[in-house]
Amino acid sequence: MTLEGKNVGFALTGSFCTYEDVFKEMENLIKEGAKVYPIFSDRAKKIDSRFGKAKDFLKKAKELTGIDPVTTIADAEPFGPKGFLDIVIVAPCTGNTLAKLANGITDSPVLMAVKGHLRNVKPVVLAIATNDALGANLKNIGLLMNTKNFYFVPFGQDNYQKKPNSMVAHYDLILPTAREALEGRQIQPVTKAPR
Repeated sequence: MTLEGKNVGFALTGSFCTYEDVFKEMENLIKEGAKVYPIFSDRAKKIDSRFGKAKDFLKKAKELTGIDPVTTIADAEPFGPKGFLDIVIVAPCTGNTLAKLANGITDSPVLMAVKGHLRNVKPVVLAIATNDALGANLKNIGLLMNTKNFYFVPFGQDNYQKKPNSMVAHYDLILPTAREALEGRQIQPVTKAPR
């Protein structure tokens, strides 16, 4: 399965240290021929960090995709009724976002986009980045792995000595994960050692 001609919602949450890798994968989707609709969480659209300024990330998303990023719940809501997205990718997907998805909380543009998309029984790909994947969020990962239409980009511990509960997706596997998800399959293996 190729993503050529597919409409892809690409949702960014607040793990800013991963943005360099995430934007590369957004570019790869576009090179494959996908039309990418950027969506930013409330925090992603306004927090400046040592990894960059929020306005620069918003600008980069628009430059890559040619589409104004969705930055409000009101603007994300039509993704459901219009039903034009083929797949939504949440990358990075923070522990906060994981927990809210697992508990049905819809209080950000990203969460609204996912909720609306799921009502159309279509795939959502999660590329996690969380310091508590093997702690408080392990139950949420397990719950979402067993929930229809959620698929995970393979992930592994990123620094088991200093942050033993932390896990991060292998972002370079977003595209193959999305291809499998569009066929209704979870890419395997879902847990991989860091490279």
